[in-house]
Amino acid sequence: MQVQNTMAHTEKLVRRNDIRNVAIIAHVDHGKTTLVDGLLKQSHIFRENQNMGELIMDSNDQERERGITILAKNTAIIYRGIKINIIDTPGHADFGGEVERVLNMADGCILLIDAVEGPMPQTRFVLQKALELNLQPIVVINKIDRRDARIEQVFEWTQDLFLELATTDAHLNFPVLYAIGRDGVAMYHPDDERINLEPLFETIVKTIPAPVVDADAPLQLLVAALDYDDYKGKYAIGRIVRGRIAPNTFVAHINRDGVSSRQKINLVLTYKGLQRVEVPEALAGDIVALTGIAGANIGDTIADVDYPEALPTIAITEPTLKMTFGVNASPFAGREGKYPTSRQLRSRLYRELETNVSLRVVDGNSPDEFIISGRGELHLSVLIETMRREGYEFQVSRPEVITHEDENGKIVEPIEHLVIDTKDSYIGVLTETLASRKAQLINMTNDGSGNVRLEYHVPTRGLIGFRNAFLTLTQGNGAMSSLLVGYEPWLGKIGTTRMGALIA
Repeated sequence: MQVQNTMAHTEKLVRRNDIRNVAIIAHVDHGKTTLVDGLLKQSHIFRENQNMGELIMDSNDQERERGITILAKNTAIIYRGIKINIIDTPGHADFGGEVERVLNMADGCILLIDAVEGPMPQTRFVLQKALELNLQPIVVINKIDRRDARIEQVFEWTQDLFLELATTDAHLNFPVLYAIGRDGVAMYHPDDERINLEPLFETIVKTIPAPVVDADAPLQLLVAALDYDDYKGKYAIGRIVRGRIAPNTFVAHINRDGVSSRQKINLVLTYKGLQRVEVPEALAGDIVALTGIAGANIGDTIADVDYPEALPTIAITEPTLKMTFGVNASPFAGREGKYPTSRQLRSRLYRELETNVSLRVVDGNSPDEFIISGRGELHLSVLIETMRREGYEFQVSRPEVITHEDENGKIVEPIEHLVIDTKDSYIGVLTETLASRKAQLINMTNDGSGNVRLEYHVPTRGLIGFRNAFLTLTQGNGAMSSLLVGYEPWLGKIGTTRMGALIA
């Protein structure tokens, strides 16, 4: 009976031309957050006397300090009566858990690429996920005003990337725009007059498909993000796949294990600029935040109470690094921080699991130890720094890679694709250092003006602590980026650097 009901509803599909849902994809420091700032300002969602400053979307302290986006966020702008929901995604693969779940809310994506660096491995990672979900792409080549911009070569690299990743011919039919995000301008051609971001607004409306929905079918919403505040409690954020939802109504909450419970929705909120605003009703295609569902977690389904059908849960890539967190046992224990006990540490770590989907926490061998697994050094270091600022006092072990056994019982370890952009004078010293870390050079591209791009396959453990060595070896003249590509048999011991000896 339930199947017949669903089939009867498929005839009522309508296209919501008043809305567009678009994700923005970019590598770290390619100008994504600055471009979104420009879109927000030019859509006039702020009052004339409201000074929003720069990097409006990166509201977290560490995001502003590190110059990266850690938490995926939503905003909405109105352009000629059409609501454009903009979903900001992290550019670093360590936060891939954030990326994978927020892309589920979009119908298209803007791929933002630096006019000097071109597509980077982590851009590739997010684009691959977007194309797997069949999102319609728009390419924006940013920072074209830089002296060393190589627009044509970057465009060719981008075409090669799409040829490699595209799964349908439609993926290869993408518009290309050129932008200077800092100045808030976009053009159809690099030589066009630089006025504003109107070409980008136009392209979003024309290219990104409007959601095709059935607002009269039984409700379905996949929880893609969570938020919390002290006044309204936990927010469950997601896109309504079908049906409609209103405050003070009952719904079915289905968790990842398929267990359903009856819950009451208190508030339904949609996005306007960076604000959440209460609405009397939301329809399929809208991105909403719901309050009242205390036990909601990422990957859960909110469904019609009479038709509790679960949506497929979101698959998240497994962690590759682990560290042990423990109570501070040093002679200086208790001198810093407000929360030094194992009970407080345990409570905080398990609370992090509610919103940090890529993280794993298990109790260690003693009551004072906890094993934390994450996607990489950056992922774990952001957690450590966040907890330190909150007043937690703890000690951590060295990071270790997470190995697995293959079907033959052999140990396999994670391997990363490392891309380095630097001066060609550093090739020798970099190759020598990386060889000692079991890296293999797989490609080298020289642009003829003294710059070189080196590509390696290297075990994840070979990259632990390499960033500082890289900055020293290249005297700061380089950029590196890496991405997990798979698992290979254990490559043997990697020598450690002797840092000197302490003689008492």
